[in-house]
Amino acid sequence: MAGILAWFWNERFWLPHNVTWADLKNTDEATFPQAEDLYLACPLAFCIFMIRLIFERFIARPCAMGLKIQANGPQKAQSNAILEKVFTAITKHPDEKRLEGLSKQLDWDVRTIQRWFRQRRNQEKPSTLARFCESMWKFTFYLYIFTYGVRFLKKTPWLWNTKECWYNYPYQPLTVDIHYYYVLELSFYLSLLFSQFTDIRRKDFLIMFLHHVAAISLITFSYVNNMARVGTLVMCLHDAADVLIEAAKMANYAKCQILCNLLFAMFAILFISSRLGVYPVWILNTTLFESWEIVGPYPSWWVFNLLLILLQLLHSFWSYLIVKTVCRAISKGKVGKWNPLHVSKDDRSDIESSSDEDDGPPPSQKHHSSATNGTNKNHGTNGYLTGGSYPDEH
Repeated sequence: MAGILAWFWNERFWLPHNVTWADLKNTDEATFPQAEDLYLACPLAFCIFMIRLIFERFIARPCAMGLKIQANGPQKAQSNAILEKVFTAITKHPDEKRLEGLSKQLDWDVRTIQRWFRQRRNQEKPSTLARFCESMWKFTFYLYIFTYGVRFLKKTPWLWNTKECWYNYPYQPLTVDIHYYYVLELSFYLSLLFSQFTDIRRKDFLIMFLHHVAAISLITFSYVNNMARVGTLVMCLHDAADVLIEAAKMANYAKCQILCNLLFAMFAILFISSRLGVYPVWILNTTLFESWEIVGPYPSWWVFNLLLILLQLLHSFWSYLIVKTVCRAISKGKVGKWNPLHVSKDDRSDIESSSDEDDGPPPSQKHHSSATNGTNKNHGTNGYLTGGSYPDEH
């Protein structure tokens, strides 16, 4: 174990030439980032998750009720033992051959069986109330941490001159503000990483998982080798647009359409300008070129910049999807009535889409004998379910 740790913490990987871990030990005169400082993030991530549960229950939920957001979830499919067995044990998306077999077995028409499977898939989705509570929690945290970041950074010299991120590097003292900022951001992303498996599942689940892993890796990397100054710039820049998208989603759930459209437009402008403009010109320029000129490259420098470039690729992907969504609305001439967070077959996970499975009035269902498993009471159901669509529904 000692050999593995020695290999992992190799100074020639983590630190610039002629710098050792001993040089960055805390003294009475100066405090430097220590890897063990980040251990605090694990229990704090659990605390943040518990705070989230309390917040959603006692703050977000009453707010949603005040806005007349209903707690009712999607309509449940009628009880049917045969279809339920197929759904749970075989497939949630039966093919044409299986549908025809079930139609003969139950004496139901294929359209009705398709609708039953659609309703059965949808009934496990969270209600609009749950979505509102999740968005309100994220909005509150992002607003707080972004406000904190702006108030802290406006007093720092590296906000105005990014070369200050590298002068006297890595012998830059760790301040209480930077330590708090880092531990809180890391704890939040850790809580998101694990709660992603219990939260509303979106279409780009794996992309968002990769985003969280990249964010956690960047925060950890930049703290351990004391690139904390540029790290604070990256974190603050990314929190800005997240505030607006969560606010837009809340407006959408509350059916404040004009406000939703306005907030989404602001989000799209800020996201694209900050992630495709400010980020590469301001952040990548200093980490790739200014740091090369002042400090010079070393192994963990390459890893850090590769992670930043990966983040830029994700920015480009999401920006493309946002522009695609806007262009689709413009091309269809529906800008005036357009709901950007309620668009069918939208590709961005944060742009909540409505169910696009409304098939219109169904054909008459065949009446089946009492020997079949289940009864058909919903002849008039058209399969339309409120709430956002999930990946498997497109």
